[in-house]
Amino acid sequence: MNLAKLLGGIEFPSANYDLWHSLAEKAVSGPSFEDALISKTEDGIGVDPVLGRSNAPSLLPRQKPNMPWHFVQRLDDTDPVRANRQALEDIDQGATGLSLVFEGAPNAFGHGLPSTPEALDAVLADVPINRTHLRIDAHPLSRAMADWFVAYLAKRSVDPSKLSLSFGIDPAAVFAGTGRLSMSIEALQASMPQSLAHFFAIGVPGVLLEADGRVYHNAGATEAQELGAMLASAAAHLRLFEDARQALVYAAPHIGFAVSVDQDQFLSIAKIRALRMLWSRMLEVSSIPFSPVAIHAETSWRMLTAADPETNILRSTIACLSAAVGGADSISVLPHTISHGLPGGFARRIARNTQLLIAAESHLAIVADPASGSGSMEALTRALCERAWNEFRAIEREGGILRSLAAGALQQRIVAAQAQRSVQFRDGQRQIVGTTVYRLGEERSVETLAAGTRTPPKDGAVFCTKLESSRIDEWLGERK
Repeated sequence: MNLAKLLGGIEFPSANYDLWHSLAEKAVSGPSFEDALISKTEDGIGVDPVLGRSNAPSLLPRQKPNMPWHFVQRLDDTDPVRANRQALEDIDQGATGLSLVFEGAPNAFGHGLPSTPEALDAVLADVPINRTHLRIDAHPLSRAMADWFVAYLAKRSVDPSKLSLSFGIDPAAVFAGTGRLSMSIEALQASMPQSLAHFFAIGVPGVLLEADGRVYHNAGATEAQELGAMLASAAAHLRLFEDARQALVYAAPHIGFAVSVDQDQFLSIAKIRALRMLWSRMLEVSSIPFSPVAIHAETSWRMLTAADPETNILRSTIACLSAAVGGADSISVLPHTISHGLPGGFARRIARNTQLLIAAESHLAIVADPASGSGSMEALTRALCERAWNEFRAIEREGGILRSLAAGALQQRIVAAQAQRSVQFRDGQRQIVGTTVYRLGEERSVETLAAGTRTPPKDGAVFCTKLESSRIDEWLGERK
């Protein structure tokens, strides 16, 4: 039945942006329309709440767009036997991937598996690796760990070509997170091609080199700074393939990305979409045929609070949903108590089930690009691409990602962004539920596992990955 007939012949006027804009201006009292309704990101991008439908071509976010993303659980227990029990339980309860985080890794946050081949054997005991996505977080001993893993596969007579693997090798992320490299930049650039040639010779599949942006995000980077740093790392990886005398056409499938997502839903979605557009552009200018890229998303460490940690569950849920909508190929949710120490079983279960519930309830896995057609999302994505490309070009002018870090240039820009954000928290311009607003009168106890002494930051660290929200917690404590 015609809607007008159903409503007694009432006809509604056609809606358009100009009409909405004029009515919204009348409704706004005090500030201007732009100040009241158009927010600004930290990169100075205006986020318009209403834009017309976008006719831009839809993206194909995930490598397998009609399949669920990998539900990855983090394994960072200092006891590999206990970590193995966690892994088996996680897989039994629905996890489809495991992220092995070893001590000393930039994203270990003070814990991590022992960096030994024996620990690798112990943590993967009885794990069905033929149907489990496995990734190793960026680590100073990435090359050695890759060798250990290849030896482990040989011992179990496993065909590596049938596995889903990511070795997460990223010297820049290690340099940024620890403040040091195992050798000079020159020696590293000279030795990496030999390592790549070695892995090609033994037929290791999957992602070998990863551009990891999480360390920059957790240090306080804006979205454009994080994306620009990742793009610079990816460019450095391509140069390594050239130096290894490997055709660049074969390089793309072996390069992946790891990105942070936080409670800013639309910005997190746009960041992942922008990353794919930027990578596509880099392949184009390098005369490399388009190849779907693997993107791993992890919920933000810096957004988590020590005060009222249960509120972290809400933030992580929004971040996880954003990663799924943006099209991440694998997602890892940080347990909500991780700012207090090594998370216990309850926090790990909540982190795992967050993904499972989102996938089961939203059916996002059967939609290729949920954000397609949104004018606001398309405008935000493209503006973010422009800012990120400018950051990438700045890093390239500084000699590339490693030399920019060595000179402290990238750090200065990130520290400036972090300092501005901290001022906004202290002045009340930005708020954190459970920390700066609606804070509990008395904090509840938090379950953590005994893990020995937390690994202290090493001297000379380029970035301090201390929880940003914890700094706010400490400041509030001083104000009492």
